[in-house]
Amino acid sequence: MRRERPDPDVLLRIAQREMTERTRGRLKIFLGMSAGVGKTYAMLSEAHEQIARGIDLVVGYAETHGRKETEALLVGLPSLPLREVEHRGILLKEFDIDEALRRRPRLLVVDELPHTNAPGSRHLKRYQDVEELLAAGIDVHTAINIQHVESLRDVVASMTGVFVQETVPDTFIDAADEIELVDIPPDELRQRVQEGKVYVPAQTERALEGFFCRGNLLALRELALRRAADRVDAEIQSFRRADASPGSMGSRQRILVCVAPNRLGERVIRAAARYGTAMHAQVLAISVISDRQTNRSDEDRDRAERAMRLAEALGMETLSRSGHDIVAEILTVARQRGAGLIIVGKPIRSRWHELVRGSVVDDLVRRSGDIDVHVITGESETPSERPTPIQVADARPEEYAASVLAVAATTALCFLLSPWVHLSNLIMLYLLAVGLVSTRVGRGPSLLSAILSVAAFDFFFVSPRYTFAVSDVEFLPTFVVMFAVSVILSGLNSRFRRQAADAASRERRTSALYEVSRDMAASRTKQEIAEAAARRIGDEFDTDVAVLLPDARSMLTVVVPSVTSFEADDSEMAVAQWAFEHGKPAGAGTDTLPGSAAMYLPLRASRGSVGALALSPRSKSEALTLAQRTLLETFATGLAVALERTLLAKESHEARLQAESEKMRNALLSSISHDLRTPLTAIAGAASAMRERGGAEQELAETIYEESMRLNLQVQNLLDMTRLNSGEIRPNVEWQSLEELIAAALDRTRVVLSDRPVEIHIPSDLPLLELDGALMEKVFANLFENAAVHAQGNSPIEVSAWAGDETVYVEVSDRGPGIPVGSEATIFERFQRPKRDGDGGRFGLGLAICRAIVRLHGGRIWAKNRTGGGSTFVIELPKPDRAPEVPVG
Repeated sequence: MRRERPDPDVLLRIAQREMTERTRGRLKIFLGMSAGVGKTYAMLSEAHEQIARGIDLVVGYAETHGRKETEALLVGLPSLPLREVEHRGILLKEFDIDEALRRRPRLLVVDELPHTNAPGSRHLKRYQDVEELLAAGIDVHTAINIQHVESLRDVVASMTGVFVQETVPDTFIDAADEIELVDIPPDELRQRVQEGKVYVPAQTERALEGFFCRGNLLALRELALRRAADRVDAEIQSFRRADASPGSMGSRQRILVCVAPNRLGERVIRAAARYGTAMHAQVLAISVISDRQTNRSDEDRDRAERAMRLAEALGMETLSRSGHDIVAEILTVARQRGAGLIIVGKPIRSRWHELVRGSVVDDLVRRSGDIDVHVITGESETPSERPTPIQVADARPEEYAASVLAVAATTALCFLLSPWVHLSNLIMLYLLAVGLVSTRVGRGPSLLSAILSVAAFDFFFVSPRYTFAVSDVEFLPTFVVMFAVSVILSGLNSRFRRQAADAASRERRTSALYEVSRDMAASRTKQEIAEAAARRIGDEFDTDVAVLLPDARSMLTVVVPSVTSFEADDSEMAVAQWAFEHGKPAGAGTDTLPGSAAMYLPLRASRGSVGALALSPRSKSEALTLAQRTLLETFATGLAVALERTLLAKESHEARLQAESEKMRNALLSSISHDLRTPLTAIAGAASAMRERGGAEQELAETIYEESMRLNLQVQNLLDMTRLNSGEIRPNVEWQSLEELIAAALDRTRVVLSDRPVEIHIPSDLPLLELDGALMEKVFANLFENAAVHAQGNSPIEVSAWAGDETVYVEVSDRGPGIPVGSEATIFERFQRPKRDGDGGRFGLGLAICRAIVRLHGGRIWAKNRTGGGSTFVIELPKPDRAPEVPVG
């Protein structure tokens, strides 16, 4: 079977993930079906094994629940002191994240992952503490029960009747490097409960009859096993995508989940998360704002906001759209994003309401085409969960008064015209009045005007007059039609007003974004950009805004202090610094340090955080809506990009100056080098002739000759360096033997090496390499000369080589003073050399030439200190796939 090429995008994501994993700690989760299965016991048992292996392990928090076997495992394990917090007269003991970060062990044990931290803690939830520990490079072992997984909350509630309050997002569970399932049979767990090993004896009987009944445990065990199986399947799929093996998916599937402003919003989000996990699909959550929903109650709007926040917490991409046709907006997004499945909630309105106003679900099913639609049902209604009735738009009392006055004025006008105008024309006047009223006031006053118009027409103008009796039945259809037309006019005008208000709101947001973008684009300095953004953001959200930027030590300082006391408040600056360093929002309205006076948003750009944005409300107000948070994040992103632009412009200017300086220096060095060659050659020739003639000046002639040759070598290095930098040198590669190149370099440097011993260790089966012999000989010659200059006494120079799977390594070692700490990389720069005595005026070009030549051959070179003193230079060269055979003998 033909093997397909791996997907480059998948390989790139894997490479990026591996780079992140090098600095991020590893997370292992011990997963169980319920309390009492032995998660903490298994976690602490493994902790003893890690200690025995020499791993630096510390227990940050462990909950034994009074179980003697578990408590015994804590003996001998180093533990962090707990942080004591007083809350409502009760002393609580919490995990101390600051102490853990200060101690920085290799592995930290943190139990009770779903725990909610005490008020005043840095994070709202313990799993957020663990996230910060992982970001700091600390490995963490933790434990969780299956019922605490966010997407399974509804499923567990329907199975057990217990609605779990403390949960952990699925994204956190899925990001774990390892999940170990701790499982025991349900009957064995019930036996443990009965023996009092899980709960105190007073709670045993109630637990066995309730949550720990056999049916509940079987269902929970199935969930835990499925979750573990899904994890294994996800790893297999990831491997197949990277390896392009048969059966792998060509691209990741997408699911679109629709959030409606009703009680099913969060349930639909959790169901979509479960589908996404099972199908290994990306899930997108969409909320469509339509005039069909503008009369929803505030409670329903809050439900939609909570559902969208839950979607973000579960790692979904959230989208917000607006339009009259909800189905068209959903299908447009689904087709644009390539979603193959749409998940919606079951309609909760009555059937007659759907017949009158239509059903979004039915319409979506009919128009979905080749896209599958799954409808998620909910529990049977309880009195507290019945659908909230449609809310009549809020209206002021004066609007109702205006509606009554309009009908009264129309009635007076009809009295004046009634002797000369037919009744059908009077009806038109009432319809005109209703239409005018509905353009000025809300739906409530408009409906009132329609009712009063029908009543006034009947009472004052239909025989018998001044009563609500109707003598002629032909007027009954007139009343019905008149009322219906009035209601329709009222509804249409109310819809147009709402649409105009929505359009005005969108235009205002767009205008604000345009204005702040224009102001920032016209600004040149960071101060001007920050001032422009702070002014616009403050006006838009009615807040005091401060922009904080890092100094040379990456510590934030206030550059736009709209809050007068902000700069002096060390605690607030600490919150801002945390948001900047971790790239996450913190402060008021977030889950991190919510007790702060202001909210802090990191200004994230392509190269990381470039600052922080502080918002302090001028008055206490409700939490930001999804649209407001989206707009605020857009402002913050624009500000971050503008600030990064100034940094890039500065770096570009400095790079241009450096390039021009480098160009001038190379030209100068090249010119000087060529001009020096001629007199140096003459001096060397004259000194050689004087040396051959002998006499009293022979020793002086010998010195002149050696120093001229040494200077000639330095000039040659200058020429080589300028040619390498300009790209003039192209390697003329041929099959070369490393042993012969090293021998030639030793012969070339025999004068410098003098009588110093050289130990060579090269295996006989070392393969030939494709190299430019002259250039590589120069590399080895420079390394030998460098070793000879720095080696102490008569210590030997050691040369060794060996072949790896894909590369060949060559090492040149000496027993000199070694390389100063921190100079391992800088010594390969031009004109850089360790500050030591005895360098003899060397220019510091030899190692720079070595690096440039090795790079020309696709290899790399680095230096390190030897144990016992001295330094080692390592050359790594690519090993050819197929080398010619070398005849033996």
